[in-house]
Amino acid sequence: MNSGRFRVNANGKSVDVWLIYRCKKCKHSWNLTIYERTRPGKIPPDLFEAFAANDMETAQNYGRNIDFLKRNNAELQSDA
Repeated sequence: MNSGRFRVNANGKSVDVWLIYRCKKCKHSWNLTIYERTRPGKIPPDLFEAFAANDMETAQNYGRNIDFLKRNNAELQSDA
């Protein structure tokens, strides 16, 4: 389940950004990579601010992006 939260980690001159997911059953969490070892200037400022503010709309947009989920080897399930 999409937690609606991002993890932003700065390391020297690069930044990592992940969308945090959480299992509904066991509450285990895992991070889906959005940016990895990227210079902050390469991320649009408004998007970087959305990550830092845990913007729910941005999190939902990433959570609905099938290509993003596939890049992260997410297992897609229907709620049916």
